[in-house]
Amino acid sequence: MRRREFIALLGGAAVAWPLAARAQQTERMRRIGVLMNYAADDPETLARITVLVQSLHGLGWSFGHNLQIDYRFGAGDVERYRRFASELVALAPDVLVTAGAPAVEALQRATRTVPIVFVTVTDPVGGGLVASLARPGGNTTGFTLSEYGLSGKWLELLKQIAPNVTRVAVLRDPVAVGIGQFAAIQAVAPSLQVELSPIDARDAAEIERAVAAFATRPNGGLIVTATAFATIHRELIIKLAAQHQLPAVHFNRLFVASGGLISYGPDTRDQYRLAAGYVDRIFKGEKPADLPVQEPTRLITALNTKTAKALGLTVPPTLLARADEVVE
Repeated sequence: MRRREFIALLGGAAVAWPLAARAQQTERMRRIGVLMNYAADDPETLARITVLVQSLHGLGWSFGHNLQIDYRFGAGDVERYRRFASELVALAPDVLVTAGAPAVEALQRATRTVPIVFVTVTDPVGGGLVASLARPGGNTTGFTLSEYGLSGKWLELLKQIAPNVTRVAVLRDPVAVGIGQFAAIQAVAPSLQVELSPIDARDAAEIERAVAAFATRPNGGLIVTATAFATIHRELIIKLAAQHQLPAVHFNRLFVASGGLISYGPDTRDQYRLAAGYVDRIFKGEKPADLPVQEPTRLITALNTKTAKALGLTVPPTLLARADEVVE
């Protein structure tokens, strides 16, 4: 079965249930609008939707019986987020689920009353999405991806696995969150004797040019900060790092599974399980304003030893022992 067909099968208007079965329903049908920040045919989209769907099912929400889901796929495009946000709100959902700050902002523009549950957002308070973590207020709550202090640990990790690195290109989103992550890396760079070079992730061609130019000098490394753009273009970024022999630290283990060197960050798929829990609580009468925004409680280190070998790196035994996941 193709990915698009499977996604359609999971819920939403694509599921056609017999009229007789609908007539027998005694429980109110609830509706969720889901605005994904990746493309519909991205394998990670399918994986995250599957976690959400299975978690809702475990909480007693069955498709065709008491639940319908409508999906839209933004693929990192701000204009698509805005258009799809309006479309989803027009369908009169009981709850909206989304990922990443740009998608949350689009939904908030479209509605200030429909509850919004977000995942994988960095600094929702600084970004003006919620009033505070403990008391978010308004119609929005959810789960953060990381806090800025985590960004400095990416540089520390890079120096552990590639101690000869003295220059690091930082792939970032050229907005407030990306600037904040870069600032946190800058704070620890002097103590590690590392020179930083920001690379703004605007389009694939720009990344290729910037990485190629950076790699003309020796002892370089790469940090890929938390952005939807980076995940969407992960295959390109991993290819560039290998092509230019750049040890790279990523924010998500998804990169390591695809050939990236090392990652450190929360389990992003698990955030969809947590989001299902908040959706369930909202369905049962709780308000988003009263549900605290939660930060990750577990951070995962993933390591690809095959990539380390290809880069001529010797993984320190302490780092290997600390890794939660090892790809060989």
